[in-house]
Amino acid sequence: MLSKNFIELEEKYGAHNYHPLPVVLNKGEGAFVWDVEGKKYFDFLSAYSAVNQGHCHPKIIDALVEQAKTLTLTSRAFFNDKLGPYEKYITEFFGYEKVLPMNSGAEADETALKLARRWGYDKKGVAENQAKIIVCEGNFHGRTITIISMSTDPDSYKGFGPYTPGFEVIPYNNIPALEKALEDKNVVGFLVEPIQGEAGVFVPDEGYLKKAYDLCKLSNVLFIADEVQTGIARTGKMLACDHENVRPDILILGKALSGGVIPISAVLADDEIMLVIKPGEHGSTFGGNPLAAKVATAALEVVKEENLAEKAEKLGKIFRHEMTNFNNPMIELVRGKGLLNAIVIKPANGKEAWDVCVKMAENGLLAKPTHQHIIRFAPPLVITEAELYKAIEIIKKSINEIFES
Repeated sequence: MLSKNFIELEEKYGAHNYHPLPVVLNKGEGAFVWDVEGKKYFDFLSAYSAVNQGHCHPKIIDALVEQAKTLTLTSRAFFNDKLGPYEKYITEFFGYEKVLPMNSGAEADETALKLARRWGYDKKGVAENQAKIIVCEGNFHGRTITIISMSTDPDSYKGFGPYTPGFEVIPYNNIPALEKALEDKNVVGFLVEPIQGEAGVFVPDEGYLKKAYDLCKLSNVLFIADEVQTGIARTGKMLACDHENVRPDILILGKALSGGVIPISAVLADDEIMLVIKPGEHGSTFGGNPLAAKVATAALEVVKEENLAEKAEKLGKIFRHEMTNFNNPMIELVRGKGLLNAIVIKPANGKEAWDVCVKMAENGLLAKPTHQHIIRFAPPLVITEAELYKAIEIIKKSINEIFES
């Protein structure tokens, strides 16, 4: 079967909730993927940072296969011999007392919201059903009804009401707005992305996270960091919050926690927060399964053993330097941190970011627009410096070809 045949099948039998580039992939290794016709591409999306460790990393795949032959799922109705060791490893890895394992990033965000609300009632003394959580304009935390209730993107929330109450939306990267919102004694948490990925890799001002954290401490409010996309070495530190030495009260992880092998997410917090939830009050059939425990441990070991955070920091500077100094009228702005970067595209000759992405695919590199005029560039962190330079040349060539067409 050819690419067009597979695309036709998805169009006919699948829900139309995505608009993919017209490529059909069937193989991945390291920083590369191949389509069904055998064409090789640089992957500069990394499944939205889920494959930070590269496609099909041998150590992670070996852990998956070995455990899959033994035991995959018990549910949390019983103990298993892999969860405890994983919980010890991940809590020590990130410096927290407890972890609550889940599957998707959205589930982890929902878990954090429940923790914050229950903590507000049990520990802060907020009246029942009065808890509020502050969130930011331009946020993206998932697709559940509750999460879209805090969204400011019409594509996410329009037509899906009624919405879940209890959220106050303030501008991102705005300390005075946060300060004012924190005056409400019913506020129990501030949920924030250290860098807004889906908003177009919006990097806040230096010092924003630390000031926000300090304000939360003064108001006895939990600082909740959604590091599903920015965490696990993507931005040049193990966590994006590490750039400002901020330790979130609740840390949300996902995506690269499995190296892109299976859905794994986690919420980390200390006992005072985590233990407000008692048996029967929250859970997941697949959360904390033996397969996930082994895979996540291997995925984190790879990040540490291969110094991927340091690598992302170095290569990210190269990428931004090269693209900032690339003279093309379509490039309006280059921004990012580590290997999470974006280029704001200025339309020219009726051509936009989508057209640039189609041209890059033709030239052997895959990336995707967000918000029509922004292209996010996030290759697997295992990409070599030589490979990065080759990829940059493809990006430059593609933009030039679109501008001149």
